[in-house]
Amino acid sequence: MAQSTPLILRLVASSVTAATRAGKIIRDIMSEGNLGIVEKLANAPVGLSSTAKDGEIEFRISGKNDLQTEADRSAQRCILASLSQQFPEVTIIGEEGPSFCEVPSDWVVTDSDPEVLKMACPAYLQNIDDKDVVIWVDPLDGTSEYTQAGLLEHVTVLIGVAVGDRAVGGVIHQPYYNYKRQREGGEVEEMGRTLWGIVGGGVGGFVPTSAPEGCRILTTTRSHSTPVVQAALDALQPDEVIRVGGAGHKVMMLIEGKAHAYVFASKGCKKWDTCAPEAVLIATGGRLTDLHGDSYKYHKDIPHPNTGGVLATGRGQDHDWYLAKLPDAVRQALV
Repeated sequence: MAQSTPLILRLVASSVTAATRAGKIIRDIMSEGNLGIVEKLANAPVGLSSTAKDGEIEFRISGKNDLQTEADRSAQRCILASLSQQFPEVTIIGEEGPSFCEVPSDWVVTDSDPEVLKMACPAYLQNIDDKDVVIWVDPLDGTSEYTQAGLLEHVTVLIGVAVGDRAVGGVIHQPYYNYKRQREGGEVEEMGRTLWGIVGGGVGGFVPTSAPEGCRILTTTRSHSTPVVQAALDALQPDEVIRVGGAGHKVMMLIEGKAHAYVFASKGCKKWDTCAPEAVLIATGGRLTDLHGDSYKYHKDIPHPNTGGVLATGRGQDHDWYLAKLPDAVRQALV
Protein backbone atom coordinates (compact mmCIF):
# COMPACT_ATOMS: atom_id res chain seq x y z
CA MET A 1 0.00 0.00 0.00
CA ALA A 2 1.70 3.17 -1.20
CA GLN A 3 2.40 5.80 1.43
CA SER A 4 1.33 8.39 -1.16
CA THR A 5 -2.24 7.12 -0.79
CA PRO A 6 -4.17 9.49 1.51
CA LEU A 7 -4.09 8.38 5.14
CA ILE A 8 -7.89 8.16 5.49
CA LEU A 9 -8.09 5.68 2.61
CA ARG A 10 -5.29 3.57 4.09
CA LEU A 11 -6.96 3.59 7.51
CA VAL A 12 -10.36 2.50 6.23
CA ALA A 13 -8.87 -0.04 3.79
CA SER A 14 -6.85 -1.64 6.59
CA SER A 15 -9.84 -1.53 8.94
CA VAL A 16 -11.91 -3.50 6.42
CA THR A 17 -9.43 -6.38 6.37
CA ALA A 18 -8.87 -6.27 10.15
CA ALA A 19 -12.62 -6.36 10.82
CA THR A 20 -13.07 -9.26 8.42
CA ARG A 21 -10.31 -11.25 10.17
CA ALA A 22 -11.85 -10.45 13.55
CA GLY A 23 -15.17 -11.76 12.26
CA LYS A 24 -13.61 -15.11 11.44
CA ILE A 25 -12.12 -15.28 14.94
CA ILE A 26 -15.59 -14.62 16.38
CA ARG A 27 -17.07 -17.47 14.33
CA ASP A 28 -14.22 -19.83 15.22
CA ILE A 29 -14.69 -19.26 18.96
CA MET A 30 -18.43 -19.88 18.66
CA SER A 31 -17.75 -23.12 16.77
CA GLU A 32 -15.41 -24.28 19.54
CA GLY A 33 -18.18 -23.65 22.10
CA ASN A 34 -15.99 -22.18 24.86
CA LEU A 35 -17.14 -18.56 25.03
CA GLY A 36 -15.29 -17.64 28.24
CA ILE A 37 -18.02 -15.25 29.37
CA VAL A 38 -17.30 -12.83 32.23
CA GLU A 39 -19.05 -9.81 33.70
CA LYS A 40 -16.79 -6.86 32.93
CA LEU A 41 -17.32 -4.97 36.17
CA ALA A 42 -16.68 -8.03 38.32
CA ASN A 43 -14.18 -9.68 35.94
CA ALA A 44 -15.67 -12.97 37.10
CA PRO A 45 -17.17 -15.91 35.20
CA VAL A 46 -20.94 -16.00 34.94
CA GLY A 47 -23.21 -19.00 35.40
CA LEU A 48 -23.52 -20.66 32.00
CA SER A 49 -25.56 -23.52 30.58
CA SER A 50 -26.38 -24.42 27.01
CA THR A 51 -29.14 -26.12 25.06
CA ALA A 52 -29.68 -27.00 21.42
CA LYS A 53 -32.37 -24.99 19.65
CA ASP A 54 -33.25 -25.46 15.98
CA GLY A 55 -29.83 -26.89 15.31
CA GLU A 56 -27.98 -24.06 17.10
CA ILE A 57 -26.44 -23.82 20.54
CA GLU A 58 -28.07 -21.30 22.84
CA PHE A 59 -26.16 -20.24 25.96
CA ARG A 60 -28.15 -19.40 29.09
CA ILE A 61 -26.47 -16.90 31.38
CA SER A 62 -27.32 -16.30 35.02
CA GLY A 63 -26.48 -13.04 36.79
CA LYS A 64 -25.56 -11.28 33.58
CA ASN A 65 -24.70 -7.58 33.56
CA ASP A 66 -22.21 -6.11 31.07
CA LEU A 67 -20.86 -9.20 29.39
CA GLN A 68 -17.56 -9.90 27.70
CA THR A 69 -16.63 -13.11 25.90
CA GLU A 70 -13.41 -14.64 24.66
CA ALA A 71 -14.57 -13.55 21.21
CA ASP A 72 -14.71 -9.88 22.34
CA ARG A 73 -11.21 -10.11 23.77
CA SER A 74 -9.65 -12.01 20.87
CA ALA A 75 -11.28 -9.91 18.15
CA GLN A 76 -10.00 -6.74 19.80
CA ARG A 77 -6.47 -8.14 20.07
CA CYS A 78 -6.59 -8.93 16.35
CA ILE A 79 -7.80 -5.45 15.38
CA LEU A 80 -5.52 -3.46 17.67
CA ALA A 81 -2.43 -5.48 16.74
CA SER A 82 -3.18 -5.21 13.02
CA LEU A 83 -3.85 -1.47 12.99
CA SER A 84 -1.19 -0.39 15.49
CA GLN A 85 1.49 -2.22 13.52
CA GLN A 86 0.59 -0.21 10.41
CA PHE A 87 -0.28 3.10 12.11
CA PRO A 88 1.84 3.31 15.28
CA GLU A 89 1.20 7.04 15.78
CA VAL A 90 -2.59 6.80 15.62
CA THR A 91 -4.60 6.67 18.87
CA ILE A 92 -6.75 3.52 19.08
CA ILE A 93 -9.41 3.14 21.77
CA GLY A 94 -11.05 -0.28 22.20
CA GLU A 95 -14.06 -1.21 24.28
CA GLU A 96 -12.31 -4.05 26.07
CA GLY A 97 -9.36 -2.01 27.35
CA PRO A 98 -5.66 -2.82 26.89
CA SER A 99 -4.39 -6.38 26.59
CA PHE A 100 -0.85 -7.59 27.18
CA CYS A 101 -1.41 -11.10 25.80
CA GLU A 102 0.64 -12.27 22.86
CA VAL A 103 -1.24 -12.08 19.58
CA PRO A 104 -0.97 -15.10 17.24
CA SER A 105 0.80 -14.13 14.03
CA ASP A 106 -2.11 -15.22 11.83
CA TRP A 107 -4.37 -12.74 13.65
CA VAL A 108 -2.23 -9.81 12.48
CA VAL A 109 -3.33 -8.66 9.03
CA THR A 110 -1.54 -5.91 7.16
CA ASP A 111 -3.16 -6.09 3.74
CA SER A 112 -5.78 -3.58 2.61
CA ASP A 113 -9.09 -3.63 0.80
CA PRO A 114 -8.38 -2.63 -2.82
CA GLU A 115 -11.84 -1.16 -3.42
CA VAL A 116 -11.36 1.43 -0.68
CA LEU A 117 -7.95 2.38 -2.03
CA LYS A 118 -9.44 3.05 -5.48
CA MET A 119 -11.91 5.68 -4.30
CA ALA A 120 -11.35 9.41 -4.63
CA CYS A 121 -10.39 11.02 -1.34
CA PRO A 122 -12.54 13.98 -0.23
CA ALA A 123 -10.55 17.22 -0.35
CA TYR A 124 -11.03 17.97 3.36
CA LEU A 125 -9.35 14.66 4.27
CA GLN A 126 -6.44 14.84 1.82
CA ASN A 127 -3.80 16.05 4.25
CA ILE A 128 -4.75 14.76 7.69
CA ASP A 129 -2.00 13.79 10.11
CA ASP A 130 -1.74 10.66 12.28
CA LYS A 131 -1.97 12.76 15.44
CA ASP A 132 -5.38 14.09 14.36
CA VAL A 133 -6.89 10.59 14.14
CA VAL A 134 -8.63 8.45 16.75
CA ILE A 135 -9.84 4.94 15.92
CA TRP A 136 -12.77 3.67 18.03
CA VAL A 137 -13.15 -0.12 18.15
CA ASP A 138 -16.05 -2.25 19.32
CA PRO A 139 -14.72 -5.74 18.54
CA LEU A 140 -18.09 -7.44 19.08
CA ASP A 141 -21.17 -5.25 19.17
CA GLY A 142 -24.11 -7.33 20.38
CA THR A 143 -22.43 -9.62 22.92
CA SER A 144 -25.75 -10.66 24.46
CA GLU A 145 -27.09 -11.64 21.04
CA TYR A 146 -23.87 -13.58 20.34
CA THR A 147 -24.82 -15.99 23.12
CA GLN A 148 -28.39 -16.60 21.91
CA ALA A 149 -29.68 -18.86 19.17
CA GLY A 150 -31.32 -17.07 16.29
CA LEU A 151 -29.77 -13.65 16.97
CA LEU A 152 -26.29 -14.01 15.50
CA GLU A 153 -27.09 -11.71 12.58
CA HIS A 154 -27.35 -8.86 15.12
CA VAL A 155 -23.60 -9.16 15.86
CA THR A 156 -21.21 -6.68 14.23
CA VAL A 157 -17.57 -5.63 14.42
CA LEU A 158 -17.23 -1.83 14.47
CA ILE A 159 -14.15 0.24 13.57
CA GLY A 160 -14.71 3.98 13.43
CA VAL A 161 -12.21 6.61 12.27
CA ALA A 162 -12.47 10.10 13.73
CA VAL A 163 -10.50 13.14 12.59
CA GLY A 164 -10.53 15.98 15.08
CA ASP A 165 -13.94 15.77 16.73
CA ARG A 166 -15.87 14.08 13.93
CA ALA A 167 -16.56 10.55 12.78
CA VAL A 168 -15.46 10.50 9.13
CA GLY A 169 -14.84 6.84 8.31
CA GLY A 170 -16.53 3.67 9.41
CA VAL A 171 -16.42 -0.10 8.94
CA ILE A 172 -19.27 -2.40 9.97
CA HIS A 173 -18.53 -6.11 9.58
CA GLN A 174 -21.40 -8.57 10.02
CA PRO A 175 -19.73 -11.96 10.66
CA TYR A 176 -22.94 -13.99 10.54
CA TYR A 177 -24.54 -12.47 7.47
CA ASN A 178 -26.04 -15.36 5.44
CA TYR A 179 -25.52 -17.91 8.22
CA LYS A 180 -29.21 -18.89 8.35
CA ARG A 181 -29.31 -19.38 4.61
CA GLN A 182 -26.18 -21.51 4.79
CA ARG A 183 -27.67 -23.66 7.60
CA GLU A 184 -30.78 -24.24 5.52
CA GLY A 185 -28.71 -25.51 2.60
CA GLY A 186 -28.86 -22.36 0.52
CA GLU A 187 -26.09 -21.33 -1.84
CA VAL A 188 -23.79 -18.87 -0.10
CA GLU A 189 -20.56 -17.53 -1.59
CA GLU A 190 -19.04 -16.79 1.80
CA MET A 191 -20.12 -16.14 5.36
CA GLY A 192 -20.23 -12.53 6.52
CA ARG A 193 -20.02 -9.16 4.82
CA THR A 194 -18.31 -5.83 5.38
CA LEU A 195 -19.90 -2.40 4.90
CA TRP A 196 -17.87 0.79 4.93
CA GLY A 197 -18.21 4.49 4.33
CA ILE A 198 -16.22 7.72 4.23
CA VAL A 199 -18.09 10.98 4.77
CA GLY A 200 -17.99 12.93 1.53
CA GLY A 201 -16.35 10.03 -0.27
CA GLY A 202 -18.84 7.21 -0.66
CA VAL A 203 -19.74 3.77 0.63
CA GLY A 204 -18.99 0.15 -0.22
CA GLY A 205 -20.22 -3.36 0.50
CA PHE A 206 -23.90 -2.46 0.20
CA VAL A 207 -26.37 -0.39 -1.78
CA PRO A 208 -27.99 2.39 0.31
CA THR A 209 -31.77 2.09 0.30
CA SER A 210 -34.44 4.50 1.51
CA ALA A 211 -37.14 3.29 3.91
CA PRO A 212 -40.69 2.94 2.53
CA GLU A 213 -42.93 5.99 2.30
CA GLY A 214 -46.31 6.29 4.00
CA CYS A 215 -45.32 4.75 7.33
CA ARG A 216 -42.90 5.26 10.21
CA ILE A 217 -40.72 2.35 11.32
CA LEU A 218 -38.43 2.80 14.31
CA THR A 219 -35.70 0.55 15.59
CA THR A 220 -34.53 0.49 19.20
CA THR A 221 -32.99 -1.65 21.91
CA ARG A 222 -34.01 -5.28 22.24
CA SER A 223 -32.88 -5.80 25.81
CA HIS A 224 -32.41 -2.42 27.57
CA SER A 225 -35.83 -0.80 27.44
CA THR A 226 -36.91 1.63 30.19
CA PRO A 227 -39.94 3.89 30.73
CA VAL A 228 -37.94 6.78 29.23
CA VAL A 229 -36.98 4.72 26.17
CA GLN A 230 -40.63 3.79 25.70
CA ALA A 231 -41.83 7.39 26.18
CA ALA A 232 -39.56 8.55 23.37
CA LEU A 233 -40.88 5.86 21.05
CA ASP A 234 -44.52 6.59 21.91
CA ALA A 235 -44.08 10.31 21.20
CA LEU A 236 -43.02 9.53 17.63
CA GLN A 237 -46.19 7.52 16.94
CA PRO A 238 -44.56 4.71 14.96
CA ASP A 239 -46.43 2.25 12.79
CA GLU A 240 -43.89 -0.39 13.78
CA VAL A 241 -41.04 -0.77 16.28
CA ILE A 242 -38.26 -3.24 15.49
CA ARG A 243 -36.30 -4.26 18.59
CA VAL A 244 -32.85 -5.58 17.75
CA GLY A 245 -29.45 -5.85 19.40
CA GLY A 246 -26.33 -3.83 18.70
CA ALA A 247 -25.90 -0.20 17.63
CA GLY A 248 -24.20 -1.31 14.43
CA HIS A 249 -27.11 -3.56 13.49
CA LYS A 250 -29.64 -0.80 14.20
CA VAL A 251 -27.86 1.64 11.89
CA MET A 252 -27.70 -1.09 9.25
CA MET A 253 -31.51 -1.17 9.44
CA LEU A 254 -31.51 2.51 8.42
CA ILE A 255 -28.99 2.37 5.59
CA GLU A 256 -30.73 -0.66 4.06
CA GLY A 257 -34.19 0.91 4.25
CA LYS A 258 -35.70 -1.38 6.88
CA ALA A 259 -36.38 1.44 9.36
CA HIS A 260 -36.68 5.22 9.22
CA ALA A 261 -35.06 6.10 12.57
CA TYR A 262 -33.09 4.57 15.44
CA VAL A 263 -34.21 5.97 18.80
CA PHE A 264 -32.48 5.15 22.10
CA ALA A 265 -33.35 7.47 24.99
CA SER A 266 -30.70 6.11 27.36
CA LYS A 267 -27.14 6.81 28.47
CA GLY A 268 -26.12 3.22 27.68
CA CYS A 269 -24.19 3.71 24.40
CA LYS A 270 -20.48 4.51 24.20
CA LYS A 271 -18.34 6.21 21.57
CA TRP A 272 -17.11 2.89 20.15
CA ASP A 273 -20.76 1.92 19.58
CA THR A 274 -21.55 4.96 17.43
CA CYS A 275 -18.38 6.22 15.71
CA ALA A 276 -18.32 3.70 12.85
CA PRO A 277 -22.11 3.55 12.34
CA GLU A 278 -22.36 7.36 12.39
CA ALA A 279 -19.73 7.74 9.67
CA VAL A 280 -21.35 5.13 7.42
CA LEU A 281 -24.80 6.63 8.02
CA ILE A 282 -23.69 10.19 7.21
CA ALA A 283 -21.94 8.91 4.08
CA THR A 284 -25.35 7.67 2.87
CA GLY A 285 -27.09 10.98 3.62
CA GLY A 286 -28.37 10.16 7.10
CA ARG A 287 -27.68 11.84 10.42
CA LEU A 288 -26.86 10.85 14.03
CA THR A 289 -27.06 13.10 17.12
CA ASP A 290 -27.98 12.86 20.76
CA LEU A 291 -31.61 13.51 21.71
CA HIS A 292 -30.83 17.21 22.24
CA GLY A 293 -29.76 17.50 18.60
CA ASP A 294 -26.05 17.83 19.38
CA SER A 295 -23.43 15.90 17.44
CA TYR A 296 -21.13 13.61 19.37
CA LYS A 297 -17.40 14.36 19.50
CA TYR A 298 -14.80 11.63 19.13
CA HIS A 299 -11.42 13.12 20.07
CA LYS A 300 -9.15 11.04 22.31
CA ASP A 301 -9.90 12.93 25.54
CA ILE A 302 -13.70 12.82 25.31
CA PRO A 303 -15.56 10.79 27.98
CA HIS A 304 -16.68 7.48 26.51
CA PRO A 305 -20.42 7.43 27.43
CA ASN A 306 -22.98 8.91 25.03
CA THR A 307 -24.98 10.47 27.84
CA GLY A 308 -27.50 12.21 25.57
CA GLY A 309 -28.88 9.04 24.02
CA VAL A 310 -28.97 8.33 20.30
CA LEU A 311 -31.23 9.58 17.53
CA ALA A 312 -30.24 8.41 14.05
CA THR A 313 -32.25 8.93 10.88
CA GLY A 314 -31.87 7.45 7.43
CA ARG A 315 -31.50 9.42 4.23
CA GLY A 316 -34.55 11.40 3.23
CA GLN A 317 -35.77 11.72 6.82
CA ASP A 318 -36.35 15.06 8.56
CA HIS A 319 -34.11 14.65 11.60
CA ASP A 320 -35.35 17.89 13.12
CA TRP A 321 -38.96 16.63 13.00
CA TYR A 322 -37.99 13.71 15.24
CA LEU A 323 -36.16 16.02 17.64
CA ALA A 324 -39.16 18.36 17.87
CA LYS A 325 -41.52 15.50 18.72
CA LEU A 326 -39.50 14.27 21.69
CA PRO A 327 -40.99 15.29 25.07
CA ASP A 328 -38.99 17.63 27.31
CA ALA A 329 -39.20 14.99 30.06
CA VAL A 330 -37.25 12.58 27.86
CA ARG A 331 -34.54 15.16 27.17
CA GLN A 332 -34.33 16.10 30.86
CA ALA A 333 -33.70 12.46 31.71
CA LEU A 334 -30.60 12.61 29.51
CA VAL A 335 -28.93 15.66 31.03
